[in-house]
Amino acid sequence: MLEFSKTKRKIVAVLFVAAFFFLGVYIGFTNQFKIGKVTSLVAGATEIKERSVDFSDFWKVWDLIDEKYPGSEKISDQERLYGAISGLLNSLDDPYSVFFKPDEAKLFEEDIAGSFIGVGMEVGIKNKVLTVIAPLKNTPAEKAGIKAGDKILKIDQTIASDLTIDQAIKLIRGEKGTTVILTIAREGEKGPKEVPIVRDTIIVPTLDTELRPDNIFVIKLYSFTANSTGLFRNALREFSQARTDKLLLDLRGNPGGYLSAAVNIASWFLPGGKVVVTEDYGTNKKPTVYRSKGYDVFKNNLKLVILIDGGSASASEIVAGAMQDHKRAILVGSQSFGKGSVQEVVNITTDTLLKITVAKWLTPNGNSITEKGLTPDYQVESAKQAGTDLQLNKAIELLNNWPGLR
Repeated sequence: MLEFSKTKRKIVAVLFVAAFFFLGVYIGFTNQFKIGKVTSLVAGATEIKERSVDFSDFWKVWDLIDEKYPGSEKISDQERLYGAISGLLNSLDDPYSVFFKPDEAKLFEEDIAGSFIGVGMEVGIKNKVLTVIAPLKNTPAEKAGIKAGDKILKIDQTIASDLTIDQAIKLIRGEKGTTVILTIAREGEKGPKEVPIVRDTIIVPTLDTELRPDNIFVIKLYSFTANSTGLFRNALREFSQARTDKLLLDLRGNPGGYLSAAVNIASWFLPGGKVVVTEDYGTNKKPTVYRSKGYDVFKNNLKLVILIDGGSASASEIVAGAMQDHKRAILVGSQSFGKGSVQEVVNITTDTLLKITVAKWLTPNGNSITEKGLTPDYQVESAKQAGTDLQLNKAIELLNNWPGLR
């Protein structure tokens, strides 16, 4: 009887082992089927690597949606996949790493082209709040009174704190002639206020020049576009013909643009080989160093002041940071925005894109633009008071009574 009991226990044990084996095969097959199903949704993507990650929690949630969520059948597998990818990127806690669905990818490509329907302002995330980096010149946003540093609380009736940058941009954009209402908070003002803005075709401006009566030549650079290098070269030709050594480069409200344009513009003031900016990839790979092309036409025979403020970002910070670190210019104004990360755009499928942060920009002295922004040599926090541009006045004072570079 004892022997029979032992034998029975052995048979039961074997059956349990077999049952778990077949259960594992079934679960593995089921999940493999699901993985295959999801993989088919991103057909055309690059080859997917094997990962030693347990996705059982993911599939459990997927199945619970089918089982419990009212109207789950109205949400396509494709939309669920897009949501999962966006959630994966959210785990990075980086507002500049974004997945673009087909309609969003189309809008993004239109933005790059330099002409689009919108209100004409650059936005970013600062201290986890959607913030205006700068309104562009002669655009609906500027005409409506939007200013650099304005915090956007609502877009029409949508709470902005729940949105990514690109989701916010999509809501702000729209049909030409229609109105979007932004609820903003501005430092120094009581409570939020609503600002209605009529959408229009936006053409990104580049630069203006002016020779002042006091012989100061002013270059106002609005953005670093594909054609800004040629326009800046022409502006410097005007400066040379003006026969003055006093140059004011106004980068206030300039949200940036092409890295190549920033390097090219900095090269007019630096000897060949000097570091303009470094792309730091962390531990992923060796940093990339961008150096001056060495145009350096002015040598040391130049008094140069650069104006910056909270609307100066990205490529503006690269140029200003390089000039400051190499002691080629005096910086005047207020702290820059601090947008010093590098994004790469990758085609996931033929109609979807991934914009992902791949590096951080460092000034020639190794300072992180993202973490600190730039601190001017002469800080003048308020741009205008009683109709007077205090930052501009300080720059003019320095150029007319040159203290030398420190």
